[in-house]
Amino acid sequence: MGIKGLTALISEHAPKAIREHDIKNLFGRKVAIDASMSIYQFLIAVRQRDGEMLMNDAGETTSHLMGFFYRTIRIVENGIKPAYVFDGKPPELKAGVLAKRYERREEAKAEGEEAKETGTAEDVTREHNEECRRLLRLMGIPVVIAPSEAEAQCAELARGGKVYAAGSEDMDTLTFNAPILYRHLTFSEAKKEPISEINLKVALEGLQMDMSQFIDLCILLGCDYLEPIKGIGPKSALKLVREFGGLEGIVEHLREKQTEKEEAAADKEDGKKRKGGVQVPEEWPWEEAKKVFAEPDVTPADQIQLEWETPNVDGLVEFLVKEKGFNEERVRKGAEKLAKSLNAKQQGRLDGFFTATPNTSAPKKKDAATKGKDVKGKGTKRKAEDKEETKTGKKSKAKK
Repeated sequence: MGIKGLTALISEHAPKAIREHDIKNLFGRKVAIDASMSIYQFLIAVRQRDGEMLMNDAGETTSHLMGFFYRTIRIVENGIKPAYVFDGKPPELKAGVLAKRYERREEAKAEGEEAKETGTAEDVTREHNEECRRLLRLMGIPVVIAPSEAEAQCAELARGGKVYAAGSEDMDTLTFNAPILYRHLTFSEAKKEPISEINLKVALEGLQMDMSQFIDLCILLGCDYLEPIKGIGPKSALKLVREFGGLEGIVEHLREKQTEKEEAAADKEDGKKRKGGVQVPEEWPWEEAKKVFAEPDVTPADQIQLEWETPNVDGLVEFLVKEKGFNEERVRKGAEKLAKSLNAKQQGRLDGFFTATPNTSAPKKKDAATKGKDVKGKGTKRKAEDKEETKTGKKSKAKK
């Protein structure tokens, strides 16, 4: 599900935190991708002309395999090295939320509505996961099985320097403290969607809060572990976090306010209580949800080795062609492209030669004239860097 309204808040209050890229400009990056979210995305997006999921002659769904095979090849051809992270056991706190989602899906089916409106990555089956892991290993792409949430493990790999960014459509990847988040990375070329890069540090600066407050904000907006508090939208959630400093003060304030309204309504209606406005559920264990985000169950990054290997062409033909009914010529051509891209020596990125040193000193105030010159200078420098990065990307592509 992710975090409702978080993208809009960051866009409004920390616009510099979000940058858009063409996929070719991400060459040389290693990315840990949330596999379960990708599988669900492929099951929904990769369809036949009649709108049904792709199936082979045996009636087996192949949309997820088609998506992983061709879109992973596209990612690698653009000089990006993906590693896919699969979900482990979901936190116990998530069980109640998942049960409610299942109920909504069943109700939607009964009413003849599209089940995908209430579907999530949890709809992915064990068989889908196993088939995709088998495919990726045959392709020579690293596979990581997380102890619990894939997004948390992706964030850990990014923090530990194993990859540059976490790739997922779920904004809660940021809540797990991923320094850089890539969105739309596994979208099809037909969508023509640019890759969205979100920088957590810059987002926190724009929102004027620390990581603990950011987690509180995300929980208040509505996360995978708790139902949202009715009556609180993104703007009011941000205002409350800034006013009270965190969820402890917010929940106490809201419960007191709720009690006062109920008592006033009871007096007015001759003892009859009426609920209205903002309501905090009686069972709302926000402390447990915060612990899941702040101290997630992950395998430490230094215990994981990511290795990209030469594809097993014979294994791919056996699995995709003989077992799943794919076209052999296309599979062999795809494997050839994959092998060529994985084995190519890539030119290093310009930003790979420099190490950013955090500035711990307080910012100095500047007069209007100096400030204007600085802004102009930075803009000129940024344009030159973007031009050089695009130029380098073209050279790398031409070299391949």
